[in-house]
Amino acid sequence: MENNEREFPGAGRNPFPQDFFWGGSIAAHQCEGAWDEGGKGLAMMDLVAAGSVDTPRHISRDFEPGFTYPSHTGIDFYHHYKEDIALFAEMGFKALRISVDWSRIFPHGDDPEPNEEGLAYYHAVIDELIAHGIEPIVTLYHFEMPVAVVREHRSWLSRETIELYLRFVRTVVESLKGKVRYWATFNEMNHIDPMSEATDIFIYMITGLTGADLADRPRDLATLGYYMTVASMRAVHLIHQIDPSAQVGCVFGITPMYPKACRPADVLAAFKGMDRDFYQIDAMCTGAFPAYKLREYEREGIALDYRPEDAEAFAADRLDWIGMNYYSSEVIEAGVSAEGESGAFFGGLKNPYLEQSRWGWTIDPTGLRYLLNYAYRRYGLPLMVTENGIGAIDTVADDGRVHDDYRIAYLREHIGAVMDAVELDGVDCRGYLMWGPIDLVSATTGEMRKRYGFIYVDKQDDGSGTYDRSRKDSFYWYQEAIASNGGTIR
Repeated sequence: MENNEREFPGAGRNPFPQDFFWGGSIAAHQCEGAWDEGGKGLAMMDLVAAGSVDTPRHISRDFEPGFTYPSHTGIDFYHHYKEDIALFAEMGFKALRISVDWSRIFPHGDDPEPNEEGLAYYHAVIDELIAHGIEPIVTLYHFEMPVAVVREHRSWLSRETIELYLRFVRTVVESLKGKVRYWATFNEMNHIDPMSEATDIFIYMITGLTGADLADRPRDLATLGYYMTVASMRAVHLIHQIDPSAQVGCVFGITPMYPKACRPADVLAAFKGMDRDFYQIDAMCTGAFPAYKLREYEREGIALDYRPEDAEAFAADRLDWIGMNYYSSEVIEAGVSAEGESGAFFGGLKNPYLEQSRWGWTIDPTGLRYLLNYAYRRYGLPLMVTENGIGAIDTVADDGRVHDDYRIAYLREHIGAVMDAVELDGVDCRGYLMWGPIDLVSATTGEMRKRYGFIYVDKQDDGSGTYDRSRKDSFYWYQEAIASNGGTIR
């Protein structure tokens, strides 16, 4: 029997290699808390109040009475990380993707020296992961920027921010070299161009800017996306210089788009709707910023600050791997606006053939298989599912447990789709990192009741609760899935 098919009770056919990265993903601003401890500076998400599926999050200039700011406490991972990592290890995690909050390292972004207490904290977290045999995968920008960089340097509208980011990258990578092998330069920068009113929150999450801060929205959105793409490729090259053995990727949130009908116009609209999210990946994998995107900007009257040194940066290096965050798919009909009740989250239409979550996200495991095939055949690079999960309202039963069969069913189907992509389609997928393996604050709505985790955290939307951790039924299901290397999925 081959190593990747070892026996396990109920185990079936298994296409995953023995070193497959089973695990999860979390982000600092959604879980750490301790927003004013350890020398941390004010970060842009520290000013975003809680909202709901029906109420957009309120963005403050300064703290306002009557609002709850969830990032201030998160789930207090800052003080609970040893307990949480022990629970991840109990499940059998092979990898955990975390992010380093820029404002913990350079509280104002342009400080003359890094905050050593912040670096020591991340060393401690990563040492704990390594001690439990868990591979740390570190994201260097996951919606976390010092507010001072936004206010004094205009966020990603300025080339100054590229240099500040690269200084942050250099500091973190040089400090953690030898402990971290896998790096991600950005998380979901492709959402800089929101496709519906509901996704306007992404402008702020990624840049710290609101729509009111954009003097010329099309031009400014193009500039923000372009400068982050330049920054990512310069960071890839910088990390490879610091540590030639490092594996450097970038993480993208992609929503596959299907044509509503087989009308050619619908098919073309669906292709363009999905492909709009790939220009940055093209720039990071092909050695040049794509000419088709430059022509698009030219048609729209947008003149990018495209410089010869940028072309050199794109030509100098490539991504080693691509991270794919997948939650749902959508439908497009040519010439039909997606606004209103029929509209889906990212600008498409809701698919009548699919069930939806409480937050309006379609449940479509085939979409994940489609996405993995699409990306692998386009780039031929190793892929990693860096986020996938379902937000749900979990209820603690009389026995003190959360019986989340709905989460188990969702994950079984989606991991099964990854298995099909690997086994039947020949996709090189190196890992499945579930979002988020422990309950944390929702980035888009600021809620705790939108729960994803295998681990229940006793914190409520108003901030009350004991913060105690407990295992859901899905905890034990994922534990068995990992122990069998996926053999119990089918």
